[in-house]
Amino acid sequence: QVQLVESGGGLVQPGGSLRLSCAASGRIGSINTMGWYRQAPGKQRELVAAITSDGYTNYADSVKGRFSISRDDAKNTVYLQMKSLKPEDTAVYYCNANLRYAGGALSYDYWGQGTQVTVSS
Repeated sequence: QVQLVESGGGLVQPGGSLRLSCAASGRIGSINTMGWYRQAPGKQRELVAAITSDGYTNYADSVKGRFSISRDDAKNTVYLQMKSLKPEDTAVYYCNANLRYAGGALSYDYWGQGTQVTVSS
């Protein structure tokens, strides 16, 4: 019922910037939390950044000061602005949304298909 579509990934040089977007469509309900995860080659998936419905944010230590998460509630979209990119940021980045339905009685997790970010010279 819900689709998350990521965009904005690509190949950039070290020190460059990218902005990832994740647009949610379908039966959205109410948003508890939206966030970005990433999975690098040979690594486990890890939380990069998250933002709650109240606007609270959380970042992985490795990206603090370089990445910024934000929302556009009117567009059901979450963004990840990435600056000062490093080769170790190379990964597939996945959008995640935890959505609430039926006045809070039901909650579900949804995932996007992922977008590749490659940082290399």
